[in-house]
Parts: sequence; C-alpha cells; structure tokens
Amino acid sequence: MAEAYIVEAVRTPVGRRGGGLSAVHPADLGAHVLKELMERSGIDPAAVEDVVFGCLDTVGPQAGDIARTCWLAAGLPEEVPGVTVDRQCGSSQQAVHFAAQAVLSGTQDLVVAGGVQNMSQVPIAFASRQAAVPLGLTDGPFLGSTGWRARYGDQPVNQFSGAEMIAARWGIGREEQEEFALRSHRRAIRAIDTGRFDRETVPCGKVTVDEGPRRDTSPEKMAALKPVLDGGTVTAACSSQVSDGAAALLLASERAVRDHGLRPRARVHHLSARGEDPIRMLSAPIPATAHALRKTGLTLDAIDLVEINEAFAPVVLAWLKETGADPGKVNVNGGAIALGHPLGATGARLMTTLLHELERTGGRYGLQTMCEGGGQANVTIVERL
Repeated sequence: MAEAYIVEAVRTPVGRRGGGLSAVHPADLGAHVLKELMERSGIDPAAVEDVVFGCLDTVGPQAGDIARTCWLAAGLPEEVPGVTVDRQCGSSQQAVHFAAQAVLSGTQDLVVAGGVQNMSQVPIAFASRQAAVPLGLTDGPFLGSTGWRARYGDQPVNQFSGAEMIAARWGIGREEQEEFALRSHRRAIRAIDTGRFDRETVPCGKVTVDEGPRRDTSPEKMAALKPVLDGGTVTAACSSQVSDGAAALLLASERAVRDHGLRPRARVHHLSARGEDPIRMLSAPIPATAHALRKTGLTLDAIDLVEINEAFAPVVLAWLKETGADPGKVNVNGGAIALGHPLGATGARLMTTLLHELERTGGRYGLQTMCEGGGQANVTIVERL
C-alpha cells in the first residue's frame, strides 16, 4: 500500500492585525516559509511536482493564484506549478489532503502543501463585498440564489450566529467560554516561554514569536466585554484573532524518501472531509471526527494529541462535550483564540504544530480538525514515525 509521508513542516510566527507582519506582501509571507522548507529538507526544489496552497479572500495582493506567486517570489524554479485552494478556514488543511492524495495515488512523489493569509491587508469578507458591488448586489455570496433561498430562506449566514447557535444547543454559557479562552492564552504563553514553538517557526523580519497571546488578560477583563451579537454570549475574547501568517509542509512518497535520502517524520494515516448544516456552520467537526474514527477503527483514547481550531470557544467546547475527549490532549499549546487565525494558513499551521508536539512528547497519533464556511470540516490523522 502506498504511503504519504510528512518530511518537513515550518511556519511563520502568527502576527496580530496591524502587527509586525501586516505590511508584508502575502506572496512574500508565503515565499518566506517556502524558502525555509526547501533549505531544511535539503532537496533540489526542481524535484517538487506541485505547490498546493490554501488562501481565501483571494483579491488584491492575494489574487492571481497566490500559491504560484509565493513560489516564484521565493526565487524557486519556474517549472514547478502551483494551485490555490479555498475550503474556507480549512483551506490549507485541504491543501495537505490534496498533496497527500497526489502522493497516495502514485501520480506525484514530492508535493508542497501550505497556506498564507494577510488579514491586515485583506480583511475577512472584503472579497465578497468586492465581488458583489459591481454586480449591483449589496453584499455576500448567497444573494440572488433562488435555490439557496428556497432551501434555507433568509436565515443569517455568519460565524457569530453559528457560534451562538452552538452555545445554545450545547448549553455553553459565557463563563465557560471565558474560562476556555483564558486557558488558551495561558497554554500559548507557556509554549512560547518554554520554547515549544522554536523548532517549527522561522522568524520573519522582527517578528520572532507569535504576537497574539495576551499576558495581561484576566477573567475581569473578559467579563467587561460586550457580546458581539445583542443578547448573545460570545465576545471578542472568546473568538479567534484576525491575524497574518504562512505555513508549509513537504509531503513525499516512499520512492521520494529513498531517492532523496529524506527522513519521514510522520505518515498520513487518514484524511477526510464532511459537511452538515451551513447555517449553524461551525459544528461539522463533531460528525467529521466520528466519521474519521469509524473509517480508521481508532478511538479517541488512541489519539495522543488533538488540534481543533478555536474559531470560537463554543466550537471546541461542543466538540469536547459530544466526543468525551480528554481536554488535556486538546490544543495543549493554545489555539486560535490566543495564537490567531490567519484563515488560509491556519490548517497548515495546526498540522505543523501537531507534528512538532507529537515529536516533543513522543506521542503516536495526532488528529486535526477545524470548522469551515458552508458547514464543513476536514479531519486528518497522522502517525508519528
């Protein structure tokens, strides 16, 4: 049976909105991790057969197939192509899936997967507005679709509404959300201070560590914030941060490992994606995880570490309640509430962190999942070698 191996993974520190990475062109952010990936792996870049990058809101500096632009901006061989993937917040996790599937199929031997997003330069939802206005629409990708309206009516389609729906359905109050958010910051700060991220990050300019974690946050400061939606429970403190960053991984076949003298660090044990209610939108990691475990025959007890994206605190808390997973195995170094969520890069960032933490702790299996626009979720299970 063919195998797909992860042989290298690297990321930038995640920058805050308006922070140290905000002025860096997205192509240069992506180029930064690509150059480091090639240097660390020691391969001839011309041997790479494709570059698959996740990115969304692909307008302005992120337009024009940013995967290809990043590779060329890095000064790497012109004969290597690139393709950009948009599965919303899971775009670069899907990029890893596509790269692994190419290797597993035997059609390619060396593929780069990753993602990039500069939300300081291209704010979330900017792309949908830019596309809608010239067409005489007021906003959004759903307006004008008679099929969508017939199926879902005029229900609001946004992440904050989805987060509130999850909080209500699973009985997750504001205090529980804020306790989770505070723990995310504390775990991220501990990881930074003890050097857990040092091996996986490559400094970018003056940015050497993740900028998002707040050392001065407290229960009192969180309690003083107003909910984003009137009458709701979700505040900015319990939401992922607007961020900038990039990450990249190198996937290889057994033949490539042998021919290039590479050291496999993990193998892709499972990959899948599932969907559910696009209005609630953010709860798909629950059925997607169940699907992945059924397909593999594994149980969560066999999983040593979990990375589930902290789009909002209720997303992870509902997943924990539904799956019964051990919270001590989940987002052990903090998540997007503290570290930030550079949309198109987050999936590859999570995979990079998961790989390095499995190596640090000696764990065998790691599971990654994240909620995505349209009510979708990817699940990847990797086995450390």
